[in-house]
Amino acid sequence: MNRMENLYRQIIMEHYKNPRNKGLVDDERYNKSHIRNPSCGDDVTIQTLVEGGEVKDIRHEGSGCSICCSSASVLSALLKRRPVEEAQYISTQYVNMVSGQSYDTDVELEDAEAYQGVKQFPARIKCATIAWQAFEDTLGGDDDE
Repeated sequence: MNRMENLYRQIIMEHYKNPRNKGLVDDERYNKSHIRNPSCGDDVTIQTLVEGGEVKDIRHEGSGCSICCSSASVLSALLKRRPVEEAQYISTQYVNMVSGQSYDTDVELEDAEAYQGVKQFPARIKCATIAWQAFEDTLGGDDDE
């Protein structure tokens, strides 16, 4: 394993063991989306509070593999306190990167760059993007629970 792969693995495990913004809140101002992937068992709920065109808070709760759970933590840390349009753009670029599609390499993905190798494992792409899909759903106002 090269140094970069080792660094990325450390980032993923750090967010898995010490997740940021974990735990849902009982606040009706938050939009919520719950997604479950029955084929692998990943289960994620994302809550997003948007005020004045800004993502004020992102909360997450769920269970699943280290890629799924850690990417929810990374998402919450990366996109919190950003304008909604910027957060959506970053989210789209992340999903494109993980899926092996073209993406804007000028976007600062920070710890989310650790998931760029996932594209080599098609079965794991859903693991790395499920929380991001739920986040996008919260911005659309969808609440499937």
